[in-house]
Amino acid sequence: MSFFRQSAVRGNLVRRARIIDAIRQFFMAQDYLEVETPVRIPTPAPELHIDAQPSGDWFLQTSPELCMKRLLAAGYPRIFQICRCFRRAERGRRHLPELTMLEWYTAGADYTRMMDQCRDLVLFVSGRMGLAGPVAFRGHRIDLHRPWQRLTVAEAFDRFGSISMDAALREGRFDEIMGLEIEPNLGLTRPLFLYDYPAACGALARLKPGCESVAERFELYMGGVELCNGFSELNDAAEQRQRFAAEENERRRLGKTPYPPAERFLDALAQMPEAAGNALGIDRLVMVLLDRPSIDDVVAFTPEEL
Repeated sequence: MSFFRQSAVRGNLVRRARIIDAIRQFFMAQDYLEVETPVRIPTPAPELHIDAQPSGDWFLQTSPELCMKRLLAAGYPRIFQICRCFRRAERGRRHLPELTMLEWYTAGADYTRMMDQCRDLVLFVSGRMGLAGPVAFRGHRIDLHRPWQRLTVAEAFDRFGSISMDAALREGRFDEIMGLEIEPNLGLTRPLFLYDYPAACGALARLKPGCESVAERFELYMGGVELCNGFSELNDAAEQRQRFAAEENERRRLGKTPYPPAERFLDALAQMPEAAGNALGIDRLVMVLLDRPSIDDVVAFTPEEL
């Protein structure tokens, strides 16, 4: 058996370990508690475009979100977790069916503060890696100095899309236009936060006060690569139940695996304080910081090698 690829990526894995260590240092210095929650769960959050991997009668988590929010409800105000997550049929240059996720939650914060935290985290990690100047990635030089760019989704469609955001939603082409026309243009010279997603694209996010057609959700892009998904958390149990039901109905209409109701999460949600959360793909962050063309270059084993 040849271990040529594992030998070739050893330097990347050493630097990956340093990046993960820096992430822990960042949160520990700010009095966040590192937590562990179960990987195998009875029900994931029903999300139309993310499919969980069955594990017996239960599922492997697509995200630790539901359990971590139950900890928020139980009185844990600042928590983070680095864990394995699993998503069916996700494989490509930027995708793995088993990925490493950083997820954190901050009570009393909203998505604007979470954007600042996310920026500070990336700056801290890049500084520890000796990347104080521009980061090279796929031929681009990404300047990490403040201020980072912020662009609403509607503005991004107007600037880069062939049709408007509203038209894309009406025609069922939102994801197509985002993936093919908009995302490749984001964060090429400076990191960019794309924010204020349509309400229909934020199943667990709070709607924006005074503008309920918009969800308080953001994503961070560097070099055209999406690194994270964060938002102001919805803590209205009745509204969340309605959204879950609508999402589950749509999943079933498309013939996807049905999920049982997340009753214990919904019961706890009424006790959850106002908070913001963020899920960041560590594999992608390492790929960008190390200027690697594929996610395969920053992991020890790919699914095809097992």
